[in-house]
Amino acid sequence: MTILIENPVPVQQVEDQEKSVSSDGFVAPEMNSFGQTFRDYNAESERQKTVEEFYRLQHINQTYDFVKKMREEYGKLDKAEMSIWECCELLNEVVDESDPDLDEPQIQHLLQSAEAIRRDYPDEDWLHLTALIHDLGKVLTLPKFGGLPQWAVVGDTFPLGCAFDKANVHHKYFEDNPDYKNPAYNTKNGIYSEGCGLDNVIISWGHDDYMYMVAKENGTTLPSAGLFIVRYHSFYPLHKEGAYTHLMNEEDKENIKWLHVFNKYDLYSKSKVLVDVEAVKPYYQSLIDKYFKDNPDYNNPAYNTKNGIYSEGCGLENVMIISWGHDDYIYMVGKENGTTLPSAGLFIVRYHSFYPLHKEGAYIYVHTS
Repeated sequence: MTILIENPVPVQQVEDQEKSVSSDGFVAPEMNSFGQTFRDYNAESERQKTVEEFYRLQHINQTYDFVKKMREEYGKLDKAEMSIWECCELLNEVVDESDPDLDEPQIQHLLQSAEAIRRDYPDEDWLHLTALIHDLGKVLTLPKFGGLPQWAVVGDTFPLGCAFDKANVHHKYFEDNPDYKNPAYNTKNGIYSEGCGLDNVIISWGHDDYMYMVAKENGTTLPSAGLFIVRYHSFYPLHKEGAYTHLMNEEDKENIKWLHVFNKYDLYSKSKVLVDVEAVKPYYQSLIDKYFKDNPDYNNPAYNTKNGIYSEGCGLENVMIISWGHDDYIYMVGKENGTTLPSAGLFIVRYHSFYPLHKEGAYIYVHTS
């Protein structure tokens, strides 16, 4: 299925990272959660020392041959099988050592980014889901997925097979990379041709490329801009510094407009203010079902029509609602204990997390009048 999306608002408004308030109302904080400016790789702190050591290891070890090996091994997608939401919850175990701005569990960063985008771009639900899944590949650091070292999973990405542009942070450490003095790789184009397209360029291995492969192989219907964001959101030398643009083709140039929109939320929404995971889960699960066929019931012909096994106007009381959770449980407790709450009270208890209905207006055809 092809999804057509409109171009975002003029990108110049988004690219100006110095402005604290954008035209769409997003307020960009001036300081990160450590009280420093965002992406400041020179500030003196214990966190910065960890970050610099990370980039030293990354720049030395990420080679063309290493990336080819990783893409071949992880392209098999044989490490684990789980739902997208289960993967989101698994990220609670991951802290990104390359990030100078955040030390919160990664699921909070996903939801902070997604909720900020949802507020400012309410009609672009594909972008909400893209924000939710963009960092899921960081599970590569966990034993179940091979326990890769952080330098092989997180951090800014960059092309291999051509010269390392000075726009890369801590560029000096590339001098110890085996590819640095390879004459086939140390020119501007290297093994590539101008305008060849990023899809044909080998990018350093990490969570971006892995999640892109997972999404593609699982038949996602996210638009190409969404997949571009997933694959290149850590490619800061390109989308922040303007390096390597000579390798882009016309499709890349269109898609990067949405990556510029996404990036300010990815960067500036990092906060100590936590999102209520259970409150927003039903909305994002509905998007997963829409764009990923994540639910095993998706392909069941009895369930995949508008009414499914129900009749129009049958009443929510007769509908199996979303997934089992606290709403239905406390409703049952109330009923079984003989509460005298009016039906409106019980309705609120049972359906207050049913956001696709009461916020988005979906499923109203199963209401009774």
